Amino acid sequence: MSGVKRHKYIFVIGGVMSGVGKGIASSSIGLLLQAKGFSVNLVKVDPYLNVDAGTMNPTEHGEVFVLNSGLETDQDMGNYERFLNRDLSSEDYMTSGQVYLTVLKKERALEYKGKCVEAIPHVTEEIRHRFIRSAEVSGSDITVVEIGGTVGDYQNMMFIEAARILNLKNPDDVAFILVSYLPVPGNIGEMKTKPTQNAVRQLNSYGVQPDIIIARSATPLDAKRKEKLSISCSVPEENVISAPDISSIYDVPINFEKEKMGEILLKTLRLTTRVKKDGLTTWKKFASSAHGATEEVKIAVVGKYFDSGDFVLSDAYLSVIEALKISAYKVGRKPKLTWVNSKEFEKGTKEVSMLKEFDGILVPGGFGESGIEGILLAIRFARENKIPYFGLCYGMQLACIEYARNVLGLAEATTTEIDSKTTHPIIDIMPEQKKHMAEGKFGATMRLGAYPCEVKPNTTAFDAYSDPGSYKLTAKSYKLISERHRHRYEVNPEYITQLEKAGLVFSGKSPDGVLMEIAELPKKVHPFFLGTQFHPELQARPLAPHPLFTAFLRAAIGQTKGK
Repeated sequence: MSGVKRHKYIFVIGGVMSGVGKGIASSSIGLLLQAKGFSVNLVKVDPYLNVDAGTMNPTEHGEVFVLNSGLETDQDMGNYERFLNRDLSSEDYMTSGQVYLTVLKKERALEYKGKCVEAIPHVTEEIRHRFIRSAEVSGSDITVVEIGGTVGDYQNMMFIEAARILNLKNPDDVAFILVSYLPVPGNIGEMKTKPTQNAVRQLNSYGVQPDIIIARSATPLDAKRKEKLSISCSVPEENVISAPDISSIYDVPINFEKEKMGEILLKTLRLTTRVKKDGLTTWKKFASSAHGATEEVKIAVVGKYFDSGDFVLSDAYLSVIEALKISAYKVGRKPKLTWVNSKEFEKGTKEVSMLKEFDGILVPGGFGESGIEGILLAIRFARENKIPYFGLCYGMQLACIEYARNVLGLAEATTTEIDSKTTHPIIDIMPEQKKHMAEGKFGATMRLGAYPCEVKPNTTAFDAYSDPGSYKLTAKSYKLISERHRHRYEVNPEYITQLEKAGLVFSGKSPDGVLMEIAELPKKVHPFFLGTQFHPELQARPLAPHPLFTAFLRAAIGQTKGK
């Protein structure tokens, strides 16, 4: 009807193979539409039967990204938030497990009034309802939905079918984009379009015709290939977008803009731009900083999951890597990250003294016993040699244990995660978590999501959060912050007084003073020695770097200048 706001949907589907960059493409599309003056929400569809990503192995599936709500999601949700520079909700993530669980619960409650419950229409209708619900909750103008997997996968057929039905009901308000790969076989040396042609035909067999093809390839698409894809796939030639490999993911929206992607999307959705100026100006300035820095800042990332090679690490610690990059660009440095396997310190195959070659040491989150003694050696080396140290979650807990052992003299100090019968449980499981563990409940049972934290004035943490250009604060006072958590264990209240008397400062605590959120050493003792119980990397954004990462890297730069 005239005058009624009509919501628009864009569905992004993968072709030929997985890993072609649908997540970054979707993030970039969202950013381009924002730059045109529209409010956007991005939705990730994971076709797994897992209810959420919390029980998935990060070395196989990638990192678990936690939303403010506490929902454990796919790593692409992190890319969405970083590119859009805003928080997303639980309605912006769905899995096959969520969908089927809801349908089965409705069936058990007789909400289908005794009908035979089937994949079509009941499952597809639940999916369609979730698409619409995400738009309503976000209040956006446009919803961009990334459907995980590759066209032809059995697992994502129901989601594509739901999108087709939505398009059938609202043909002027829905657009389909295929992100497909064009290989260049080494022994042939010519870019091949046939796999993408076949992917489009497969998509056509589902009743879906792509409006736009994003052609991923090692090199830019030439005019001949664009013409060939246009003719064979029934897509206007200008709607075939060249997306070659580039050095920084933050250049992707700029590349899409050069291909006039924003204009094509608006034309496809029958919309007109709401802005006259270049809405990407700020983003372009940030992206250029990724190329402008020449002087390095060398950071050792010390952990225990580093046996499988760098190809795994880039996914398992994606938010940590991006947070370091973003803050490094802010301080004008090129980050050089080195993965250091803590198990090698334990075995003696590598001396902990090798860490003196780095400007800073970071220990990311993790679970379990293996490699822990090696990490403790690294933390002690950083503390005693005044090398800037930043510990995330487990990295803070281990810093407290190292301090208890080597400063308080409690040699047996450890976490009950490793030794439940230790005489000095510096880190212990939260009481409410003991019940979950006893009942074998592991999914979505940790301390998850955003919680408030009070920061103590005249501390390293307080000084960092006092930088208004770095962070979106949840209160006018820098004293109160909000950060995202994912853990079961906490600093044992019975040892807090001893640790504080020995010089460790708990500069961040829960508002009731019970939970220790940030631990640090005073600047007069150490240039930067700080750990957080929460995961600050989850809220680092290109246009709003996280203050603690920035403070860490500034300290590392100071270390560089002092050599």
